[in-house]
Amino acid sequence: MLGHGAGGGVEAPDLVAVAQAALAGGWTVARVEQPYRVAGRRAPDRAPRLDQAWTEVVAALRGRSRAPLVTGGRSSGARVACRTAAATGAAGVVCLAFPLRPPGRPDAPSRAAELLAVPVPVLVVQGERDPFGGPAELPAGPVVVAVPGDHSLRRSAAAAAEAVGRWLQTVT
Repeated sequence: MLGHGAGGGVEAPDLVAVAQAALAGGWTVARVEQPYRVAGRRAPDRAPRLDQAWTEVVAALRGRSRAPLVTGGRSSGARVACRTAAATGAAGVVCLAFPLRPPGRPDAPSRAAELLAVPVPVLVVQGERDPFGGPAELPAGPVVVAVPGDHSLRRSAAAAAEAVGRWLQTVT
């Protein structure tokens, strides 16, 4: 189950590429749009509402399948997947372009605690020049794969998909 970032939708090139790689690996994939996007709004809801909507979708999907669930997303969607991993019973979390801190605000608090609180394996695919935090700035713990590019991962969607495809083979 993959969620989008704050400024985009489920058609982001990296989400599409990762979904295709997961499908090729035998996984069932759901790309989930948050309610604010479905309602036509551009600004995301606050974290509690995003998390609630995410867990409601997981509950609906769980009614259809008992297969292992891997959640994830890009940027804001990755944060939602991290915050809800325990509550949703995820077997793993995929983070594409995890937003460690807002760009241009070096004094802003790090969001590393969200990554470190995940009780299951985590993969982070991060652009080498991501202004939200580069691969070397991420905390120890999650598996981190650096790919060329910035926060959008547009030019490295194939590399992101390859990394996720390999990692999914390790998730039971």
